[in-house]
Amino acid sequence: GTSLGVPMAVSPSGTPTLTPENLTALREAGCTGLSLSLDGSTAGLHDGFRGVPGVFRWTLDAWDTARSLGMKVQVNTTVNRGNLLDLPDVVALVREHGAMLWSAFFLVPTGRGRLLEALTPEEAEDVLNFVYDVGLTVPAKTTEAHHFRRVVLQRRVLERREADHVAVLGLGPLYEKLRDRSRELGLHTAVRNARRPPLDVNAGRGFVFVSHLGTVHPSGFLPLGAGSVRERDLATIYRESDLFTGLRDPDRLGGRCGACEFRRVCGGSRSRAYGVTGDPYAEEPWCGYRPGSFPYQEDLAELLPPAG
Repeated sequence: GTSLGVPMAVSPSGTPTLTPENLTALREAGCTGLSLSLDGSTAGLHDGFRGVPGVFRWTLDAWDTARSLGMKVQVNTTVNRGNLLDLPDVVALVREHGAMLWSAFFLVPTGRGRLLEALTPEEAEDVLNFVYDVGLTVPAKTTEAHHFRRVVLQRRVLERREADHVAVLGLGPLYEKLRDRSRELGLHTAVRNARRPPLDVNAGRGFVFVSHLGTVHPSGFLPLGAGSVRERDLATIYRESDLFTGLRDPDRLGGRCGACEFRRVCGGSRSRAYGVTGDPYAEEPWCGYRPGSFPYQEDLAELLPPAG
């Protein structure tokens, strides 16, 4: 990949094969980035979630080694019911070891993920606002939580208005607990960095997934196919297939997503909508926002893109 001029990064599991020798070989081959999963701030939480004793230690060692080799490290955390209150401690670990980016991954019910209990929309809102808070301490983003873009715009407007975001957004007890723990860990008093703006990327919109068989999908979490690179040029599939062009059309969204003023910057997780309902255009199941309910619509109009 490097020889073709493509920046290369790898996303390995935490195993004993992540030795300094193997990571050095990856670096020498041209790998510039490493993406690692960390689903808890302790071995008990992370190893328990992954089901493999020792994976926490292997992951931390690989993280430190990759950083010493000059590789960029992204740390991904699957937000689940078992680690909700541990999220500030995970962020503190990211601050301690250093990372290019921390990503809070909102579960999509595919594969073994179907066995995990879903968050409520209210809990999701609390976590998204927590991610916004810590985004000035560590570079933070979300994966499969596209309504984070809505939260960012809402918070910007409320900061400009000097309004209480907890009261206006109706945030709940989970948010209060996350904020209190963040303050205990000093995450709100650390050196403040420039906040990383959320990227306008969604399944089929700025993103494409090619399987090991050559089939093309809008996302690795959305198992609908749009063709094969063995039969058709990838750029043509992305630009012209009915599936991809449909997913890029916000007017095709159903339910609350279709009526929402944020649909052109958010669109909800198409992967989760499909995983829950079987319809990739259905409303986002983990979003509790009622379209039009945000009180400062005139302020929003200045930040939202025009239709068309």
